[in-house]
Amino acid sequence: MGNKLVEALSSMTTSSEEVTPDILVMNFTVVTACLVGDTNEGVGEWVLVDTGLENSADFILKSVEKRFGKNSRPQAIILTHGHFDHIGSVIKLSELWDVPVYIHQLEIPYITGKKDYPVADPTVDEGMVAKMSPTFPHTSIDVGFRAVALPNDGTVPYMPNWKWIHTPGHTEGHISLFREKDRVLIVGDAFSTTKQESLSSVVLQREQISGPPKYLTTDWKGAENSVRHLMDLKPSLVIPSHGKPMKGEEVTQHLEILVNHFNEIAKPKQGLFVSKQ
Repeated sequence: MGNKLVEALSSMTTSSEEVTPDILVMNFTVVTACLVGDTNEGVGEWVLVDTGLENSADFILKSVEKRFGKNSRPQAIILTHGHFDHIGSVIKLSELWDVPVYIHQLEIPYITGKKDYPVADPTVDEGMVAKMSPTFPHTSIDVGFRAVALPNDGTVPYMPNWKWIHTPGHTEGHISLFREKDRVLIVGDAFSTTKQESLSSVVLQREQISGPPKYLTTDWKGAENSVRHLMDLKPSLVIPSHGKPMKGEEVTQHLEILVNHFNEIAKPKQGLFVSKQ
């Protein structure tokens, strides 16, 4: 039932926002995905970063046609990690477009049918999303031969000037994407700008700096280190998978607060993976 509710929320409230001339953020309320590519170049080369939920494909395809033209397809799909709300449409879209799917080496087993994520932990928070999180899909998918590990040198295929950064904690192979020339950061789930455990916060998109979604985060020390690393990059614009983009001085202030008070703001007081650490 929980997953059906998430899908319903997503389908009712889709929207998009151009945050830079070459980045369109598609908001499915519970999660975001990005089209990255310069529409002014005329060559139509672009990538899709994350794929939303299982019912996100139609909106993604409509957004692609509007932005890049009919029958346009990406050079690749880049995944920040393999949780259900990031890979929901990846099989359908990668087969339709016949493109590779890049992900960190440690996440490959989760998208090739070899390893399942742990069931989400509902005890980390009193919010409704946290409470229904055990119903979220956690078993692996299989994109087959299209799954490709990201290059070890930190470059991102078909994304010039971007680097992928290993930001473990939420998952073992979680990545964020950073473009140094304008300090744009695609965060993934390393941190959020809304309280993802609360249904009202998710629906209303209330701005509130937070850590990674608590119910699916398995390594809290790793998560804290990753947030600290991202703060050190001094991003000018952050695009999270949960919540609205944030820029300028607001980013600096919020990240400093999150890093300095990580245990109070982000880390749950109890939970399966808290007690293990």
